[in-house]
Parts: sequence; C-alpha cells; structure tokens
Amino acid sequence: MRVLAAMSGGVDSAVAAARAVEAGHEVVGVHLALSANPGTLRTGSRGCCSKEDAGDARRAADVLGIPFYVWDFADRFKEDVIDDFVAAYAAGETPNPCLRCNEKIKFSALADRAVALGFDAVVTGHYAQLNDGVLRRAVDADKDQSYVLAVLTADQLSRAMFPVGDTPKPRIRDEAAERGLAVANKPDSHDICFIPSGDTRAFLGASIGVRPGAIVDNDGNKLADHEGVHGFTIGQRKGLGLPGPAADGRPRYVTGIDPDSGTVHVGPAEDLDVWTVSADRAVWTSGEVPTEPFDCVVQVRAHGGMAPATVAAVDGGLIARLHEPLTGVARGQAVVAYRPDPAGDQVIGSATISGTEQASVAGTADSVQPSAR
Repeated sequence: MRVLAAMSGGVDSAVAAARAVEAGHEVVGVHLALSANPGTLRTGSRGCCSKEDAGDARRAADVLGIPFYVWDFADRFKEDVIDDFVAAYAAGETPNPCLRCNEKIKFSALADRAVALGFDAVVTGHYAQLNDGVLRRAVDADKDQSYVLAVLTADQLSRAMFPVGDTPKPRIRDEAAERGLAVANKPDSHDICFIPSGDTRAFLGASIGVRPGAIVDNDGNKLADHEGVHGFTIGQRKGLGLPGPAADGRPRYVTGIDPDSGTVHVGPAEDLDVWTVSADRAVWTSGEVPTEPFDCVVQVRAHGGMAPATVAAVDGGLIARLHEPLTGVARGQAVVAYRPDPAGDQVIGSATISGTEQASVAGTADSVQPSAR
C-alpha cells in the first residue's frame, strides 16, 4: 500500500513509520505544522509542533530513507481545535483537545488530503490496536490512546494504521535506538500541546477575558467571586479561591457550572457521584447504530474514570446507566463504550457528555436531561 506517515518528531511516530517501511509499504513522511509560531511551542517535555520537532521528524525520515514534507495546517488547527477548546471552556465544559485533533485534523483534514493524493492509509504513532476495522486498547495500558481515537468513524478507521499499539513503550524506545533513530530517548510531550506553559487558566483568561461570577454552596450562599467559569472544572478541589473548608471541616469540590449566570457550585465529595451519563454526537466504530441497550464498560476521561454500564443509543447520542458511580464527570468530555476482550478491550463507540444524573434509579433512556454538572 501507499501510506502517509504522520511524523510528529517523537519516538512513537518514528517507529510507526519504520514499521510501515519494514512491512513493505510505500511510505511518505509528513510533519504537520500546527502553530503559526512554531518556535514557541516546546518547553522541554511540554508542547509540540516546534521547529525542533519538525527537524527531528525530518532526520528520522532521512534515516528511514523515505520522502518527507511539512504541511501547514495551522489555520485549520486553530479553528477546529484551539477555538473549539476555548469556546467549550467558556460554555462551562471541559473539552479534550487531543480527541478533537484526531477527529478534525489527523483523520479528517490530513486523511482527506492523503486520499486525494492517492494514499491508501494514514500511519500514526498512537497507542491503540486496529484489526480488521476493530479498534482496541493498546497492549501498554499506561500509554493506551484508544479513548482519544474513539471519535473516529468506520470510514476513518478503514484508512488508519497504528503499528506501535501491540508493543509496550519501553520496547518502542529500544527499537528506535536499534534503528539508529535519534529520538529514541526524546521525552514524551505532556499536557496540552498548544499551552507549553502548562497554565491552562492563564491561557483561557487571555483568550476569554474576565467574566465575573459567584461561587456558591448548596444553600445558595455566596462564598467568593471569580473571574470566569473557564477557570473551573467538575471535581476541582484546589485553586477555588475560597477562604477555607466547609463549616464541618470537609473540603469543597466544584459540583456544577452554570455558564449563563456565571455561577460555580461547590459541595462535598458525595455530590460528585454520578449514576447516569447522557451524551450527544455519538460515533459507532462499526458504522451501525445499536438497536438494543447493551452492557459494557464506559470511560469518561482520558486517564481513568471507568465503570460497568448499560448503554442505549438515543436520538443521535447515547445514555449510559452506570452500575457503580463515577466522580468528576464533566460536560464536554467523551464517554467511550468498551467491550471487554482478551485481545484488548474493543471500542464500541463514543459521544460527547452533555449531562449527568446522580440518582441511582430505574427508568427509561428518555428520562435523562442535560445538567450543569
């Protein structure tokens, strides 16, 4: 096959490209320039898409003996990922920009261009397994990225390749060294790539500005003022700007965000327990919408937040009724349904969380309403 290898400048994408070459594919490497100011987006292990990364990707391509290009996707990235991220926080949500980047950039904009140029598939260094169109968790559970790939449609998955998902990360580094790739010991990127400082609140503040509101307790008592709901997320405990804990000495957590009034609700830990999750914009990796409710395991954030559940497809979205409660479930994140499998848990589908319910009661799927939680 003729395949396009997306090369970020890191060790994973370099080894993925190397494995594609070794498998006999005709491989062309491409680095995505996602920043209008690439010199500003790397500080050690933070950030990405810098001139350093582009140079590392080019050197890896030279070692592999494959053609290499840099494609400018900065405008598309700003519109579909950065602007979406800012708008979601302004609306009181907690988005996942890596998930949106996969959906809108790497497996939409990039894949569309690749197909138009005659390529059969896009190769990336994501840690996930893909066999006969079935997306599964990676062998390395600590590095698994199937959660942020669960937004891909069956058509997008049919044009994707994840060559490193069957190998633990330490072995990938060893393999890179054996192949003479200089990125073998390059640190992994952390946090949000377009916020190299790691200070998300400051980044959002500069983008959104001051939108004052109040922090209130369960009785409606005003506890403090704040400069914008973008500075908070469900389950947050630190950095609330409160004078102290509750009267009973227990810590307070963010339990609800109302972007219209600018109100942030705080309460005890038990107020975070969620038993039902409603979500919209569902994507089913098989391409077929389930006609009956099914039992599975759901994950509600990129790292952790898993519980057994019964899921039903409803009006373009889904309802997940949890068999045990989860905490810190935030609107804007994805809920991903997995079918347990010895070969690697299979991704059934995903949707964007729009609301939650605390009550553990039986009811129909239509009974769940969006909430500010």
